[in-house]
Formats: sequence, structure tokens, C-alpha cells
Amino acid sequence: MPAGEHNASGSLVGYMYQVHWCLLELLKRGPERPDFAISLELHDDVAWDLNGSPQDLLQTKHHLNSNAGLGDKDVDVWKTLLVWIETAKPGDQHGPQLFLVSTSHAADDSAAGLLRPDGRRDVVQAICRFDDAATTSTNDKTARARQQYLALTPSQRAVFVDRIWVLDDAPRIGDVDAAVRRALWNTLPLDHEDMFLSLVWKWWTAVALDMLQGKKASVTAAAARTMISGIRDRFSDDHLPTTIELSDVDEDTVVTSHENRPFVHQMQWVRCNTTNLRKAIIDYHRAVAQTVEWVADDIIGLRELERFEDNLRDEWERHFADMVEDLGDAASEPDRIAAGKTLLRELRESTAVNVRPKYNDSFFARGKRHELADRGRMGWHPDFERLMENLMISTATSAAGQP
Repeated sequence: MPAGEHNASGSLVGYMYQVHWCLLELLKRGPERPDFAISLELHDDVAWDLNGSPQDLLQTKHHLNSNAGLGDKDVDVWKTLLVWIETAKPGDQHGPQLFLVSTSHAADDSAAGLLRPDGRRDVVQAICRFDDAATTSTNDKTARARQQYLALTPSQRAVFVDRIWVLDDAPRIGDVDAAVRRALWNTLPLDHEDMFLSLVWKWWTAVALDMLQGKKASVTAAAARTMISGIRDRFSDDHLPTTIELSDVDEDTVVTSHENRPFVHQMQWVRCNTTNLRKAIIDYHRAVAQTVEWVADDIIGLRELERFEDNLRDEWERHFADMVEDLGDAASEPDRIAAGKTLLRELRESTAVNVRPKYNDSFFARGKRHELADRGRMGWHPDFERLMENLMISTATSAAGQP
């Protein structure tokens, strides 16, 4: 095993590979087993189960050296055998199938090479190779595994080895993304493949983390198909994909960078509380960043966005006109502030205007309203136009006074 495999980075790559391979395994074999569920670190590195009963156990091995780890006396092989001997009831002919997934290449005449799922598979010769290695090796690191293997009866060894399948030359971690892309080829939205794949990986990372933390035992192939189809549907003409999630935002940094923007002053003029100010800033940031990503990836056009803004402003104009009419000319300042706050709340909760019919992530409409308020195209206080003009004059004066 290369020296790099012993350090922390090698272990991290190994864990990442396990997670990445699990998705690829799900995509490749899921269609033929929709009722099965796949898991991480539950029954094995990766496992398929049916109604909670493991059917396939997979050990994943990632190596920088393509020739490492699959010789008859190599540590990785015997470590894997030991895991299965101790956990997979080796003599049970009805036990789960056992898969060793390795980025290394197995020599054709090695036990591993003889256990590939191809026409040259030879279980009898593989047993002979394991038997010879178990009795002749002097490697202390494999001693326990070899002892346990030799403790099996010949019939148990025959059953055990017959359940083992070696998948060598597996894609390395840097190649798994391309393999996933190929597995999803029929699903990829034309011209938006990269964004779609990034959303699939984001979904899978969250699922994998839940499994590794014990929050979720497994995910069924059918559920994964439904989720991936849902992601694909976001790229239809009446929907949109959200790529700027709330969890992606560093709230404190964003709030600090935007706390003096005009739309924030607009909210302060109607005495909006600090919590809602912060949330408004986050909505504004996400909406602006999301717009940039959509336009850059040609998912939405500027004219469609302009039409959406026009519809938002039309909705606001009607509400604003009603507010002013109800207040009358003699309304006190506290009443005017209260009315503006009510208007802000009403439109904050409004779902009457969406950028596309099936896109209902409410942060976007909220954020775009704040963007329009930032430009002075809408406001909450009845006198917002005068207040905005004073703000611009004050800002320009302050800037002119800077050394």
C-alpha cells in the first residue's frame, strides 16, 4: 500500500470514494431493483437490502497505484475477507453476495482476477489461490484474517468464495463524476447538464450525511428515482431550479455587507424588527445571486425577469394605492408607519405573483421585491419617495466629504 494511503488525506479520499461510489451504484443498479434500498456504513461500506435484509455487501477500496491491493497476499484483500468472515456468515449459501470494489487492477491469474463477473470466473482456482496464500504468507497484518479463513471447513470456504465478486479497475474518485454523468445521460436537461448534476450531487451529499450520522438508514432506488426526476423537472419551461439554498449563505457576512442598502432603510422607515431585517437581507442576497446563476446558465432570459418585476410592481401599486387612500391626508406619522408595516407584511406573504407557474420558492419573490425597493421602484412608507430622495442626497453628500 502506498505511503499516502496511510495518512489522513488517504483515509478522507477513501471515505469520499465510498460516498461517491454509493451514488454510482444506486444509479447503475437501481433501475433493476426499485424495491431495494442502498445504505452507507450500515451493513458494510455500501449495501443493498430488501425489507431490511442485506442482499449485497460492498467493500470499496481506492488506491492511487493501479496495481496495489489485489494480490493474493495483499493486506486489502485479507482485510476484506476478515470483515466478511466475521459479519457475513461465510458458510451460508443463502447469505448476501459480496462485492470488492477496487480502483486497482487484479492480475488475471490471481484469486481476485478469477472472481470477476466475467466468462473467466473460476471459483475453484480462486479457492486454491486463497488457500495457498493463507498457509504461506508471513505477513503479521493478515495473520488474523488468514487464521479465520483456514478455520473454515472446505465446504464453508467453497460457499464463501462463491459469493465473492471482484469489481476491479473501478473509476477513481476523480472519474466518478463522469461515470455518474453517463449513468444519467437520458435524464440530463439539454444545455444545463452541469447545473443539474451539481443539484444531484448536493442532494446526494445531504442524503449520505444523514446516513453516516444515523439519521437515515437507507434510501430506496424508487425514492432516489423520484427525487432525481423532481430535480430534472425544475428545468422544464414552467419551473426553475433553486441552486442558492439558505444553508449556502453565511448569514452574518451577508447581513454586514448589505445592512446599509436602501431597501434596508426602507424597512427601517416602517420600524421593521431586527429579525425580519436580517431575513430580508438574506432573501435579497439569495434572489440576486440566483438571478445571476440562472442568467449565466441561460435558464431564464432578461425579458422574462423584467416581466416578473413588472408584475410584482403592478401588484404593489394596487396595494400601495389602497393604503394611501385608506390613510387619507390627515393621517399621523405613527399611523403612516403602521400602514407601511402592514403593506410590507401583506406583500411579504403574497404568492400571487411567481416568476414561473410551478416555481414556488418564496424567497425569490420576496428578494426581488426588496431589489425593487432598493432601486426605489416600490416602497412601504407612504412617503418613501421623499425619504429615498433624502437618503440619496445624504449618501452623495457623505461620499463627497470623504478624503
